[in-house]
Amino acid sequence: MDLKVIQFSLIRIAQILLGFSIFILVINCNQKTDVLVQEEKKGKPNDLIKETSPYLLQHAYNPVNWKAWNDESLALAKVQNKLIVISVGYSACHWCHVMEEESFENDSVAKLMNEKFINIKVDREERPDVDQVYVNAVTLMTGSAGWPLNVIALPDGKPVFGGTYFTKDQWLKVLEQTSSLYETEPQKMIAYAEQLTEGVKKMDLIEVNNDENPFKESQLENMVSNLKTNLDFELGGQKTAPKFPMPSHLNFSLRYAYHYNDQQLLEYVTTSLDKMANGGLYDQIGGGFSRYSVDDKWHVPHFEKMLYDNAQLVSTYANAYKLTGNKYYKQIITETLNFIKNKMTSTEGTFYSSIDADSKNESDELEEGIYYTWTKEELKNILKEDYELFKQYYNVNNIGLWEKGHYILYRIESDSQFIEKNQLDPIQFSSKLSELKKLLLAERDKRKLPRLDDKALTSWNAMMLNAYLDAYKAIGENEYLQIALKNAEFIRDKQLQNNGQLLHSYKDEISSIDGFLEDYAHVISAFINLYQVTMDRSWLNLAKDVMDNSIKHFQNKENSMFYFTSNNGSNLIARKTEVYDNVIPSSNSVQAKNLFQLGLYFYDKEYSKLARQMLSNVSNDIEKSPTAFTNWLNLYLNYVKPFYEVAISGPEAKIKLKDINTAYLPNIIVAGSTNDDDLPLLINKFAEGNTSIFVCVNGTCKLPVQEVKMAINQINK
Repeated sequence: MDLKVIQFSLIRIAQILLGFSIFILVINCNQKTDVLVQEEKKGKPNDLIKETSPYLLQHAYNPVNWKAWNDESLALAKVQNKLIVISVGYSACHWCHVMEEESFENDSVAKLMNEKFINIKVDREERPDVDQVYVNAVTLMTGSAGWPLNVIALPDGKPVFGGTYFTKDQWLKVLEQTSSLYETEPQKMIAYAEQLTEGVKKMDLIEVNNDENPFKESQLENMVSNLKTNLDFELGGQKTAPKFPMPSHLNFSLRYAYHYNDQQLLEYVTTSLDKMANGGLYDQIGGGFSRYSVDDKWHVPHFEKMLYDNAQLVSTYANAYKLTGNKYYKQIITETLNFIKNKMTSTEGTFYSSIDADSKNESDELEEGIYYTWTKEELKNILKEDYELFKQYYNVNNIGLWEKGHYILYRIESDSQFIEKNQLDPIQFSSKLSELKKLLLAERDKRKLPRLDDKALTSWNAMMLNAYLDAYKAIGENEYLQIALKNAEFIRDKQLQNNGQLLHSYKDEISSIDGFLEDYAHVISAFINLYQVTMDRSWLNLAKDVMDNSIKHFQNKENSMFYFTSNNGSNLIARKTEVYDNVIPSSNSVQAKNLFQLGLYFYDKEYSKLARQMLSNVSNDIEKSPTAFTNWLNLYLNYVKPFYEVAISGPEAKIKLKDINTAYLPNIIVAGSTNDDDLPLLINKFAEGNTSIFVCVNGTCKLPVQEVKMAINQINK
């Protein structure tokens, strides 16, 4: 049956089953609210007190008898023949906190949930596998999904109802009607659940594409034309609000502009980067990016800060800095990594997951954005005679006004425009602005801090590891390399097991949860990148070992794609395959790029064949919806444009490698050694006392050169 037919049928069945319109209520968890969340929990704890996830621990003192997602909890539902409430969220989710206070801290709601249901709380960051399955189910039922995600399932985990945020009265109706229906007409619910589960399974079906020549420049041009229809060339990002940064869109657009001299796309990228950095999305005082902007001008952010956003954006700004030389991008990189070092890094060198949107106000109540915004009176008292200049620069006026008399610092002019308009001395202005920002940061740090989710996720840590490496390449700051190495050693020593398997989460010195494909893909990518910076062969060998393990435990042999979960056992109703590039690129697209690179490094035809087949499998889907496959499109460019293997061999290899890494060369891999090396790319390229650079394509090399500029000219011809 066609998926759209299944979806329509499911919606109709659900409406008949439940008989009330609340079923299709889907409200994003990040909308603003005046409801305030109590942070302190009292009373007898539930089973979540045993967990390490900050999000689960936030619910440990709810009167709801919450349990964690595990075999024991699922088995209990079968033994007691009870429906399951599966409630998914994350620590920084504003509306998750709201629903907790309204419903999960309410004794009457808790009484009903405890009597009729087995209640399971899920941290979507800790268990993205669970989240994926039930997000897909709710999307089929309602057309969209978000967080908090609240699903009611049969005792075997098959979903029968789902939505996002519900008020207390709405949630009580959901509980009453579903429990009543299960008691009186269980067969109806079972039949519906079976059909819905089949729909969830069919959402990820990937067919094998046997086209011998699936990658064509003419098709790529059509894809890019299609992609452009969704881009906002005036304000940056995509056309619709809310606006997410979407780094994979920007990285592909930057690379395409580089290869095809597409000035329109290059201006789109620089406009996006400028507008994001000037807007409220960027923390003008402390550095770092919020998750998204609620408006189309990047003014009002949802104030939570996620590690993965900041990691990917640092890499994006680093690439843009290498291509354009725009010093503003260097400033954004530096400020963002200072924020990461000061606020989101542990003494062990791990990176924390997120910082909450909410913090306590003067009334000791949680309020969104209160930590980051200012009143005019506050700014006047702090800045004194410098207030007027600051006010103009950051639009402390109707342009920057948010709500309740609070202003979000928001720029609409570049520094050069502002300096020229106000006839300022550039050096003096820069010094004064830096002084004022430090003054405000010191004052802001006196406020009550937003809550920190201090668990370390392997995949997100690998993304930030990549970010530090990309920043090091672009800027050359040695501290960035040292931070990257410390984090890589943490992943290698704590998250990678002796059998080559990765663990997903780390908290309180405990590594836990079997790794998902996203962990393997991003760790492999980071280790390859680390080799390209250090020439330390051990990281490249480790990347290969992790890849071989992922092929063994995650690959779907029927279509060459990779499942999100391993074959070591799962208590999920479906085994998902992640292919759509969203705010975070899909794990399969990252893995395909890894295979492409490792295939070249080791002359491994099986790796190369697998990468090509994976991209081929999604090529038809890319044509239909390129905005959902922009990281795949980056790989697509490797097949329609020349891709170079650069080998540097000799005593000055590290110096020349550093110089090459400062250039924007997205169509190369780099291998290097100061000694003779048996890596296939380096064999027969070492000559004692002489450093040479070889530029090759598919193992065929041009004449070796000694100067980096000459090698770059060979690549850019």
